Amino acid sequence: MAAPNGFRDNPFANPSQQNLQQRQPMPYPQGGPAFPVPRPDYDAESDMSDHYSNGNGSTTRLAGAPQFYDQSSGDINSDLFNRRYDPSVDSHASSVPSISPFADPGLGASEHYPAWSADRQIPMSTEEIEDIFLDLAQKFGFQRDSMRNMFDFTMQLLDSRASRMSPNQALLTLHADYIGGQHANYRKWYFAAQLNLDDAVGQSQNPGLQRLKSVKGGKPAGAKSLDTALNRWRNAMNNMSQYDRLRQIALYLLCWGEAGNIRFMPECMCFIFKCADDYYRSPECQNRIDPIPEGVYLSSVIKPLYNFVRDQGYEVVDGKFVRKEKDHVGVIGYDDVNQLFWYPEGLAKIVLKDGTSQTRLVDVPPAQRYTKFSKVEWNRVFFKTYFEKRSMAHLLVNFNRIWILHISVYYFYTAFNSPKVYAPKLKQEPSAPMTWSATALGGAVSTLIMILATIAEFSYIPTTWNNASHLTTRLVFLLVILALTAGPTFYIALVDGRPNQGQIPLIIGIVQFFISVVATIAFGLIPSGRMFGDRVAGKSRKYMASQTFTASYPILPRSARMASIGLWVLIFSCKFVESYFFLTSSFSSPIAVMARTKVQRCSDKYFGNALCQNQVPFTLAIMYVMDLVLFFLDTYLWYIIWIVIFSVGRSFALGLSIWTPWKDIFTRMPKRIYAKLLATAEMEVKYKPKVLVSQIWNAVIISMYREHLLSIDNVQRLLYHQVDGPDGRRTLRAPPFFTNQDGKGPAFFPQGGEADRRISFFASSLTTALPEPLAVEAMPTFTVLVPHYSEKILLSLREIIREEDQNTRVTLLEYLKQLHPVEWDNFVKDTKILAEEADSGDGTATHTSEKKVDDLPFYCIGFKNSSPEYTLRTRIWASLRAQTLYRTVSGMMNYSKAIKLLYRVENPDIVHNFGGNTERLERELERMARRKFKFAISMQRFSKFNKEEQENAEFLLRAYPDLQIAYLDEEPGPKGGEGRLFSALIDGHSEIDEVTGKRKPKFRVELPGNPILGDGKSDNQNHAMIFYRGEYLQLIDANQDNYLEECLKIRNVLGEFEEYAVSSQSPYAQWGHKEFTKAPVAIVGTREYIFSENIGVLGDIAAGKEQTFGTMTARALAWIGGKLHYGHPDFLNATFMNTRGGVSKAQKGLHLNEDIFAGMNAFGRGGRIKHSEYYQCGKGRDLGFGTILNFQTKIGTGMGEQCSVASTITLERNSPSIGSSLSTTAIPVFMITLLYIGTLNKALEICRVDARGNVIAGQPGCYNLIPVFDWIRRCIVSIFLVFFIAFLPLFLQELVERGTGKALLRLGKHFLSLSPIFEVFSTQIYSNSILSNLTFGGARYIATGRGFATTRISFSILYSRFAGPSIYMGFRNLLILLYVTLAIWIPHLIYFWFSVASLCVAPFLFNPHQFSFSDFIIDYREFLRWMSRGNSRTKASSWYGYCRLSRTMITGYKKKKLGHPSEKLSGDVPRASWRNLIFSEIILPICIATIFVVAYMFVKSFPINGVTPPSPLIRIAIISVGPVVWNAAVLLVLFFISLFIGPMMEGWVKFGSVMASIAHILCLLGLVAFFEFFWFLELWDTSHAVLGILCVASIQRAIHKFLIAVFLTREFKHDETNRAWWTGKWYGRGFGNSALSQPAREFIVKIVEMSLWGSDFLIAHILLIILTPPVLIPGANSMHSTMLFWLRPSKQIRPPLFSTKQKRQRRWIVIKYTIVYLLMVAFLAALIALPVIFHDKIKFDCELCRNI
Repeated sequence: MAAPNGFRDNPFANPSQQNLQQRQPMPYPQGGPAFPVPRPDYDAESDMSDHYSNGNGSTTRLAGAPQFYDQSSGDINSDLFNRRYDPSVDSHASSVPSISPFADPGLGASEHYPAWSADRQIPMSTEEIEDIFLDLAQKFGFQRDSMRNMFDFTMQLLDSRASRMSPNQALLTLHADYIGGQHANYRKWYFAAQLNLDDAVGQSQNPGLQRLKSVKGGKPAGAKSLDTALNRWRNAMNNMSQYDRLRQIALYLLCWGEAGNIRFMPECMCFIFKCADDYYRSPECQNRIDPIPEGVYLSSVIKPLYNFVRDQGYEVVDGKFVRKEKDHVGVIGYDDVNQLFWYPEGLAKIVLKDGTSQTRLVDVPPAQRYTKFSKVEWNRVFFKTYFEKRSMAHLLVNFNRIWILHISVYYFYTAFNSPKVYAPKLKQEPSAPMTWSATALGGAVSTLIMILATIAEFSYIPTTWNNASHLTTRLVFLLVILALTAGPTFYIALVDGRPNQGQIPLIIGIVQFFISVVATIAFGLIPSGRMFGDRVAGKSRKYMASQTFTASYPILPRSARMASIGLWVLIFSCKFVESYFFLTSSFSSPIAVMARTKVQRCSDKYFGNALCQNQVPFTLAIMYVMDLVLFFLDTYLWYIIWIVIFSVGRSFALGLSIWTPWKDIFTRMPKRIYAKLLATAEMEVKYKPKVLVSQIWNAVIISMYREHLLSIDNVQRLLYHQVDGPDGRRTLRAPPFFTNQDGKGPAFFPQGGEADRRISFFASSLTTALPEPLAVEAMPTFTVLVPHYSEKILLSLREIIREEDQNTRVTLLEYLKQLHPVEWDNFVKDTKILAEEADSGDGTATHTSEKKVDDLPFYCIGFKNSSPEYTLRTRIWASLRAQTLYRTVSGMMNYSKAIKLLYRVENPDIVHNFGGNTERLERELERMARRKFKFAISMQRFSKFNKEEQENAEFLLRAYPDLQIAYLDEEPGPKGGEGRLFSALIDGHSEIDEVTGKRKPKFRVELPGNPILGDGKSDNQNHAMIFYRGEYLQLIDANQDNYLEECLKIRNVLGEFEEYAVSSQSPYAQWGHKEFTKAPVAIVGTREYIFSENIGVLGDIAAGKEQTFGTMTARALAWIGGKLHYGHPDFLNATFMNTRGGVSKAQKGLHLNEDIFAGMNAFGRGGRIKHSEYYQCGKGRDLGFGTILNFQTKIGTGMGEQCSVASTITLERNSPSIGSSLSTTAIPVFMITLLYIGTLNKALEICRVDARGNVIAGQPGCYNLIPVFDWIRRCIVSIFLVFFIAFLPLFLQELVERGTGKALLRLGKHFLSLSPIFEVFSTQIYSNSILSNLTFGGARYIATGRGFATTRISFSILYSRFAGPSIYMGFRNLLILLYVTLAIWIPHLIYFWFSVASLCVAPFLFNPHQFSFSDFIIDYREFLRWMSRGNSRTKASSWYGYCRLSRTMITGYKKKKLGHPSEKLSGDVPRASWRNLIFSEIILPICIATIFVVAYMFVKSFPINGVTPPSPLIRIAIISVGPVVWNAAVLLVLFFISLFIGPMMEGWVKFGSVMASIAHILCLLGLVAFFEFFWFLELWDTSHAVLGILCVASIQRAIHKFLIAVFLTREFKHDETNRAWWTGKWYGRGFGNSALSQPAREFIVKIVEMSLWGSDFLIAHILLIILTPPVLIPGANSMHSTMLFWLRPSKQIRPPLFSTKQKRQRRWIVIKYTIVYLLMVAFLAALIALPVIFHDKIKFDCELCRNI
């Protein structure tokens, strides 16, 4: 947008130069000019002759607001940029916004910020601060509303701080936090990027740049100059006036407040602020009189940057923004843009567009840089600093120390234990030097891993960037070490066995061994970044930036440091000892047996005996891999064990445990409430503690009664009562609950209910050490922020009472009543009392007999007459028990209740002062609560809500007037132009506009563009961030809850930030700064309680996961300084997080689990992360099977994304996620091992041994493989152990928190309801999503559904969702297992049968009502229709659609947009890169196929009756390629038929479907025929047949993947091609000129699809057959429901009611399809059974058969 004429060159030029009145004298205190002329004798001392040195002369204050500022400045806007800023509410009131919009009307301005009032020696009055803001807004063109918002923000901050220290100190520490202190991000950035750039103007005289170019510089710069610079910085800061300090804070906040998405880039913000600050000090700015129109800052500084970031991910198509199809490698994201500002060289890259010559921004004098911002050409400036490529190499780079510690140590162990492998040909044992040297190669292995990691890292960093240099040096070093560790082996191998060598080889070998050990230990312990020439701790200026911003980890205290080292030492020492004896030494006997074995008397037509005689060594190689996997699993095992031990130990140290007797916990509770929760230090002693405690306790109990958790009788027993004492005085009687505590009687509260849990947690949490609370007036202000997108706000009546669809079977209300029977009872009693009061008002009396009948409606739906006040009560009751926003708001609003309560209890004088005037008292309490606690919801879609959502939001505002809602307000732009977006804020006090009926916003700040550029959540938080107030933030999700008794601890939790007792020294003083050196606390973690844990087994598993990860592991990790994640009830240090890039990162697709990145960010930039145990919030989790797995997939893909992000590399921390994915890799590896051993057992004759293990004589040609079978048994045991240990943390956690009985009960419940099956399954889903994400990408924020799990999902949907991730793999492993079981049976295999079966059937096992007969059959019908749908008409869900969707991951979509209805069925997936594809889609399947084929060929390579059989390769080739050829033939024929007949058949709709079903049936028959033929060729030997089928399947899989990956072009978005193929009507489909190429492409697709269809059809039938037996057992359904929902059969949900017509219809369907199903099953069974029975009778004699 071009500015109008006058301002084209420079909107900041001063139009009215005539009346230059010198309003403010320029600060020339030292007498010299402000910009000293660069001196030639430049030395290290003058590093900072920046103007901070002469900052002690303050600019004179402005007296009052300047005259020329008045409302008419609106005109200037409108003609400057043709856009009006509608003034929001307050601007009408006064020209000077002196009153905070959140103030109570009727109070003067000074009283809004009570701690900042004239009687407290404030450094400057509120009015003066306001003048500063007005002045800045005019000088820079900030928006009015933004300025008012930031003024209020600053005042609240000062008020919050000044309430616990002197106002002077408050301002000082605030300035230290934002601008100049030890830990301020701005200071760190200044030292990293600016220190030697701004001392001189322009490049020619700039020694800073010169010095960067020269290698070492003339004089040794370095530590000395840094220290002196620090001292000079501190002096400059110390000499500033308070006025200047406040002006800098104000300027920073004003820049920050309008920056929109630029806030994600903290160093970019620092640069903008620096330029603005320099400009403000320049004479040009000071002498300027006319105000700059508002909005200039936004349009000239922020907009261009924002546009750059937006255009990286989006392009404009037809006026709409469309996501570009780029992967992260191509997108220059926030991190890359931000890194440019880290280095002086980066800043030097910023160029201006000045016609021809390229001026750099650095060459402009500092004071003028700000004015040049609008001319910067950002497109030429930025570049990628780190490539987030997708590849498995990430696992190598990020976790290289883990790989080294495992693989190298494993090599040392195994090499030592398998001497026979490298012994010379004729000897049994190798010579001593050879043994030493071969073992020493372990060092070479670890060096190789390092070299690979370094090379991989090269591919992630652009070589031009100055980080690459250290990688090169590292590579050279590593190659030298490799020569040292591997070289000697060659020498020794050469001279080994020659005579008279003496001791030299032995000495060399030993030396080599020790070098290797040292190298391995060094590589294993030192992070690779720090290894050669540390780039991080190096003193050189060059690396300072990357250290400051990524590696300034906070220093751990001594004890934690020892604990951390101790933990890892324990884990690894246990592991290495145990692995050596259990895995390696036991492995040595199979090695000894197998190493030299050659198989005799076998041959093959083509390969001779090259392959088959080496089968035993092949097997050994696979066994080596297997052993390595187990070696990894062991670490996982010990990691879990020790983390749990540490965590439990820690919880005892903190005093959290049930084993302290209950009696004490409850009897001492009143004393503890008094001592720990009340700030009683300053109170006079005239009130008895008992009185104060009774008020708190009664409030808690009554709040529980109001939530219907307690009945009236319970409340009576729990309250403090006033009774008449013996001497006539009234005294307080403590409730019997505290006095006679003999175990927990059921008398006090409902057994096992919510109240029970809450009170006991409250009691036990008070036993731990809490920080001392401050008085309420002195506590810091904090904000709760909830991002809300489209979650339910309040349930509507309809949702509660009606069923969702036929599959649900139960209304929500019924379901909730089942889950909370006691609370429903209390609710109904309450309602009846209300109703009776209302009735008795009418004076009607009801008879008692009718009474019973009349109560029915209450018990059913909770109300009798449907007037809104009654229905609303039911709706609220249900909403408070489901996952709704209303629940969150009402829970979090307990903070304000708690603050009022504490304020009232601790200041009894207030109550006295107001006497009987309750209204004024209430107002005073409200004022305090509003001053200390703010609650904001960021409702992204608020302006787009439908009617119901609007009503609900309005209801929230009416119920809680102090609630603030931040939302996006859109103004459509002129036609064709972009609209403008605003961040707007309303609360319950906002007036309603008569015209629109909407509330008028308090603030309305224009944004640079649409803020939602990422996955939504973090952007949503960011746009509302400018409306938070105070010092701390609590980020809450929209599915959480909070309780009054927890909110009472708020002052203690905020005390964890260690900012209560701030030293009274100045942070800038000569000695005072030493008291501010401790690293700030960035995040305080708290516990979450999953309130859906009582909803059956899946809810419980989700809760258990949270308990172990979120609480147990977090407790141990936070202690040793490794906790990176913030859970959602965590408190954040708002100033710290916001000056470092906000509370969560937001690049689209890359930062999925946004919260983890915030943790990493805080940690890497020097913040500490704590975890507190005594505070908890409620949180809901997903309850249905599908939703839980969506959540798993989300986390898994998020993991994959994290692997590919730069910050993970800088962390280089260990993580258990690798453990979980390895445990799934273990299963296929193990299967293949078993397969190979099975082939040996089947084909060879195994020796019999006597009792002592010696081979019995007289068995010529036998193979002694007994030790191998022993080893297998041992392996299975160890895998089983790892699996079992995974349940240990949950068990121990329960044990510690709830006692033995409860723990055993919960564990038992889990095992009875088959949760191990779910565990196996979810691990598979997890690792599948990590790996596929690293290959293809496509991570999206999957909105994890939050419904209840009562809905039955149909078979076809479940099948299509889980076939790819787990069912196919499960079936492959089932086949292998079947072969192994036939070949070598040991009872240990049962465990494997169990875990592999669980991969296949888990989704169906956890499906509600899976086993009711009629539903099962109706499902079958639905499945058949699903398989054959979508060929003549587009259907939303069909097998074809599912198949296409899974294909597009590889092929991607065509770019062209074709408006077509069926396009909505497919998301946007970028096409995966070919490098990844070659590996995962081509090489890997071929390798797997080869492995199987080798095994098969081995089995077939023995002569039968003395005749060498024909080559098995031919047989396999024919059987596997045969079906593909058959399909191709069928398809060709049908293609021509449909091409010629189709167009004539246009009237017949079903033509396409008929053609398709003919093709499918023929394909099935072909498959079956080939299978039977193969079995016949194998002479009906079942185990060989199974092995053959495995080969065939793997070869076909390889062929399909190859065809799809290599031959297919991108897909069309719609499915027209499919329908064209079957109907033969290719024209008029909108293909354009690709109509000729499409049939060929579709032909290949169809060939693949046919085989897939056949296999899916068969697999699904086998699954159905497996699921049939339970259906036939009577009562299985109710047993199954008991298992899933943990409700007794009597309590269970009733079956659905159908009308007579529906019943008849269903009965007919069931009968019909039962017959179809039985026929299919019979057909499949016959195929297997008939050959087995009649195999002797069936004999063909064919020449062909003999030759294959």
